[in-house]
Amino acid sequence: MIVDQAVYRDGKRMSCGDLSDELERLATSKANDFLWIGLKDPTEREFALVQDELRLHPLAVEDAITGNQRTKIELYDDTIFVVLKTLSYTEATSQVETGEIMLFVGPHFVLTVRRGEHSPLSAIRRSLEHTPSCSSTARWRCCTR
Repeated sequence: MIVDQAVYRDGKRMSCGDLSDELERLATSKANDFLWIGLKDPTEREFALVQDELRLHPLAVEDAITGNQRTKIELYDDTIFVVLKTLSYTEATSQVETGEIMLFVGPHFVLTVRRGEHSPLSAIRRSLEHTPSCSSTARWRCCTR
């Protein structure tokens, strides 16, 4: 399911309109604005809503839909695909629970795919929103060239 979707303009969170329109505007903009879409445990059908618009590579999409991938970084054209494992330790029970975060980072977008309950990103979004200078896509762009 899509759990969050926003455009970050000059470091400030803005609501996101039509996905196609936003991506077209971002592609022609000289600003460091970017679109961040967050998915949690998406189905193939839910993923299809963003796959074509973001021009994601089919192999990376298959990995993101299937989940349970090894940690890795792969480059597909101008998009970076990253798989990270998350851990949560509960001291009272000494249990370790795992999660997974997959990121697609393109010229004007970030797509995050979370699997499991122990892969929250809300703190990162809040940090970006409270520190606008950190939300510049300049660092995303340097990674996708």
